Amino acid sequence: MCPARLYIVDEHDSVRSALADRLNRASELVVLGHSGDAKQVLQDIQSEEPDVVLVEVKRSDGLGLEIVRQIAALPEPPHLVILTSYPSEWEEEAATRAGATSYLLKDLDTEELIRHISQMAVR
Repeated sequence: MCPARLYIVDEHDSVRSALADRLNRASELVVLGHSGDAKQVLQDIQSEEPDVVLVEVKRSDGLGLEIVRQIAALPEPPHLVILTSYPSEWEEEAATRAGATSYLLKDLDTEELIRHISQMAVR
């Protein structure tokens, strides 16, 4: 089975890098890239064609849900997994309406996160 192709969206460089390092160690995943820049994210996703995109929608520029909408509107969108530190029922509902496939907390065990991403990739 091919590894799940993953892209990470978070405005904090240190969070993206740590998450990419942590997930890239798993044989079930390959991290294609990561960015916090909204325009770069869309370009990268269109060129790299990941299976799954992890997105933190809480952003200082307020563009988190818009990024989800734009990715979901692509002709063949990847699965969108919201990965957040602070859960909110409103945010979960808004993200789902915007096109997110699932909503997870960042404190999720690494192995569980890997399993979740891998399952999303085969759907």
